[in-house]
Amino acid sequence: MARYHIETYGCTSNRGESREIERRLRDAGHYRVDGPDEADVAILNSCTVVEKTERNMLRRAEELATETADLFITGCMALAQGEEFARADIDGRVLHWDEVPEAVTNGECPTTTPDADPVLDGVVGILPIARGCMSDCSYCITKQATGKIDSPPIEENVEKARALIHAGAKEIRITGQDTGVYGWDTGERVLHELLERICAIGGEFRVRVGMANPKGVHGIRGELATVFAENDELYDFLHAPVQSGSDDVLGDMRRQHQVAEYVEVVETFDDILGYWTLSTDFIVGFPTETDRDHAQSMALLRETRPEKVNVTRFSKRPGTDAADMKGLGGTLKKERSKEMSAAKRDIVGDAYAEMVGEVREDVLVVEDGTADSVKCRDSAYRQLIVRNASEYGLEPGDFVDLEVTAHETMYAFGEPV
Repeated sequence: MARYHIETYGCTSNRGESREIERRLRDAGHYRVDGPDEADVAILNSCTVVEKTERNMLRRAEELATETADLFITGCMALAQGEEFARADIDGRVLHWDEVPEAVTNGECPTTTPDADPVLDGVVGILPIARGCMSDCSYCITKQATGKIDSPPIEENVEKARALIHAGAKEIRITGQDTGVYGWDTGERVLHELLERICAIGGEFRVRVGMANPKGVHGIRGELATVFAENDELYDFLHAPVQSGSDDVLGDMRRQHQVAEYVEVVETFDDILGYWTLSTDFIVGFPTETDRDHAQSMALLRETRPEKVNVTRFSKRPGTDAADMKGLGGTLKKERSKEMSAAKRDIVGDAYAEMVGEVREDVLVVEDGTADSVKCRDSAYRQLIVRNASEYGLEPGDFVDLEVTAHETMYAFGEPV
């Protein structure tokens, strides 16, 4: 887990994006510190309203780059004038705000909070169901903090979910280092049983399952997809990080799955679920990744066409075995990341474009957006934005039928019907 420092400049929109960045970082077990001198990573959410502001952003970015090991730059100036940071020779990565949380995690598993207590944030309830994992990835520092999987009984997690729902949660986010191996320490994987019990609590709510590594899901893929299909409370959404399309690289990463197992998981969900969202992660530029390995990752991305993709450039974490490997050059990693990110945007954009003109029923309003908008999630956890929400009387926690009217790369727009 990482200690992060975040600074936000500019408008309300930037502040809203920083809030979402922090929410995701917290969900993954990272925690905020008071200043960059105490942080592992710094995040600069930039503004570019006038020339003086631009100069201030460049100066502040330079300062932060010298005070922390990693600097991530997002916001308006980063997206509109990202090349200015490179021209100023600032050692920082320019990212869309939505990419920042995944970049901070460096491809590692999320780390639940030490006490693993549920948290209610607005209408979103965050429920850590276990701590630890069964993996031993060569690049991941999280295992050093969490150890092997420790799964509380199903009934204990059901009671925590019930308490969140009674407290007003409309969306339960199931989290853990690897939700797919829940119960493995007690002799069997029982994530599907836990989900079925939570869905039977009663009430109107949705459940999103957090990251589950392909190996853990593979053994229960049929049971899990069936539970998704039979329970409307579950978002038809699976986050299964493959990390590479090369079995050779997966072996060097010490990932427990092979590419074929990941593909079998995807094919099973395709067979059982009609409309669903596949989310996955790729690490580009792992020290042993060749041009051929990268090409295999690109081919797997295009073959399975995940609707949400986290692309992370490999960086060494202290104390891990991968930190001792001879790394690839930064330019090569940047080129591979750029190629994969471009393909990702095309695939995700196509998925949202196909939604235009369709009606999505029982869409959950999750939180307020900017400029009188609300952010919503449909049955497959795809994001829909409703503008002029006050005209429709929409508030977080409401369910609404939406006609999809337009789209951007990472979300669509909808209007109540």
